[in-house]
Amino acid sequence: MIWESKMPINEVREIRCKTTVFFGVGAIKKIFDICADLKNRGIDKVVVVTGKGAYEKTGAWKHVVEAFNAHGIQYVLYNKVTPNPTTDQVDEATKLGKELGARAVIGIGGGSAIDAAKSVAILLEYHDKNCRDLYEFKFTPSKAVPIIAINLTHGTGTEADRFAVVSIPEKEYKPAIAYDCIYPLYSIDDPSLMTMLPRNQTLYVSVDAMNHIIEAATTKTTNPFSILLAKEAFRLITKYLPQALMHPEDLTARYYLLYASLIAGISFDNGLLHFTHALEHPLSAVKPDLAHGLGLGMLLPAVIKQIYPVCSEVLADVLSPIAPDLLGVPGEAEYAAEAMENWLRQMGLVEKLTDLGFSENDIDKLTDLALTTPGLDILLSVAPIPATREVIKEIYKDSL
Repeated sequence: MIWESKMPINEVREIRCKTTVFFGVGAIKKIFDICADLKNRGIDKVVVVTGKGAYEKTGAWKHVVEAFNAHGIQYVLYNKVTPNPTTDQVDEATKLGKELGARAVIGIGGGSAIDAAKSVAILLEYHDKNCRDLYEFKFTPSKAVPIIAINLTHGTGTEADRFAVVSIPEKEYKPAIAYDCIYPLYSIDDPSLMTMLPRNQTLYVSVDAMNHIIEAATTKTTNPFSILLAKEAFRLITKYLPQALMHPEDLTARYYLLYASLIAGISFDNGLLHFTHALEHPLSAVKPDLAHGLGLGMLLPAVIKQIYPVCSEVLADVLSPIAPDLLGVPGEAEYAAEAMENWLRQMGLVEKLTDLGFSENDIDKLTDLALTTPGLDILLSVAPIPATREVIKEIYKDSL
């Protein structure tokens, strides 16, 4: 593998894999063991953070309530988290948790609910702070109450990483935070909870995972572990996503998409992210109804086109399931981008930014947001090519 010769072996880099994840069909039943452990830790009051309905429709809530009752755990439920959760929602959930005296947080849902739960866990330890303080980096947290993540999608990997994303609506900011104190203590990844995902959501969350690994494998801070996980995650997504789209209740397909999402989360927990996420956050900050994975998918081919010349060896290896004839040379950038776009189109992601109401008139504003939103500067700083204003504008323009 040509990329191995390019790995800077004299640079010391972190390798992370910290959360205990209960993985597999039926894993939701492990909530009983988790509640027993919480009780042993002296925790008998929790706040549950979730969205408006999936926590019940999937059947997850039934198991959680039974486990609470079996172990004498009191709880308060906050079920108003929306896609692209807001600082106000986190503050509301935190208030409920503080009123109860909660000493742990359980997030049930996809990335939105779990990221909101992580944010609540921090704020339960900092009584003089609010969520805007947290996401505008007005303080640096070093502690959070224990977090339990019950995952309902196969996309974010947030159940096994130290990241969270919450929007500040009035500023059209969608910042990302990353702190060791918000690794979940335990997570549940049960594919049987995901068979009801609608077709579009199945596609978008899988595209999210795909972006995680393409970015993580190509940052300035990547390591061989990130690249190893990226290759396997990409192989699994391209193999099992078509099956899940055609047969939503196929547990084998859901199992491997969920596994791909999990290891993609660990991949970018190690390698970090760069252009696609840094440039998507402004899109869904301006248009909160925009699905995160859809935004990422619209940007991905343009990002590959920009970065391929300096990451050709790694990307040729990772993208080989959809473009086996890539040689790993810089001149293939256009071809690699087209291969990615063609695959996305085959899966059903055909939209461009203009289809979502964006135009050339929006590019300067989006570029400003990418460059000024708190936290996104960290992602842009590890991009494989300089994240100049011109490069960012070119990616947006190519994605119209």
